[in-house]
Amino acid sequence: MKARKIIANDNPKSPIAEQYRTIRANLQFASVDKELQSLLITSAGPSEGKSMTSANMAAVFAQQGKRVLLVDGDLRKPTVHHSFRLNNTKGLSNFLVGRQTLKETTQITAVDNLDVLPSGPIPPNPSELLGSKAMHKLMMEARQHYDLIILDTPPVLAVSDSQVLAREVDGVMLVVRSGQTEFQAAERAKELLEQSKANLLGVVLNDREKKNSNYYYYYGNS
Repeated sequence: MKARKIIANDNPKSPIAEQYRTIRANLQFASVDKELQSLLITSAGPSEGKSMTSANMAAVFAQQGKRVLLVDGDLRKPTVHHSFRLNNTKGLSNFLVGRQTLKETTQITAVDNLDVLPSGPIPPNPSELLGSKAMHKLMMEARQHYDLIILDTPPVLAVSDSQVLAREVDGVMLVVRSGQTEFQAAERAKELLEQSKANLLGVVLNDREKKNSNYYYYYGNS
């Protein structure tokens, strides 16, 4: 798979990078009563931009001076290692089965203050691993070393993984794509997240401006 461009890092003065910083500010306002230390980013369906949003949001928070860990919580179709040009021979799945430590499975990136925990080898039982005590242990341990943990997770309507992980984080952000995500699908994804007691902070609507453009807009959950 071709490496993706982390535009917030590669072209920080671009209008798109500024949109990510706007989302960062809105997230911080949305969680004013409690500092946001863990964030789950998901989408209703596939190919809606949640992984690219996760990578760029991790970058803009790291640029703010926060120590950030981006976790590839998609143990079915992982992509974070492609975005940061990292290997995926070990990662989250290795930690969850007790074979390696958090320190052994995280990797530094070209972005200052940003580490990545790739998915690792794809396991046969993703939902069970993500809902295990080991996942809770990972989040507890990561909070001791990082200011913010961002989880990139599978689409809500495809599998239950995001719902399982929602209870481990302070907030959830849903990504939808203009012209692709059906309104009913977005509504259903929102309902499923709320059923799992997720703290839905808002929705990012991408590809809204013009064709071949990737502007992102954030809508708070009022």
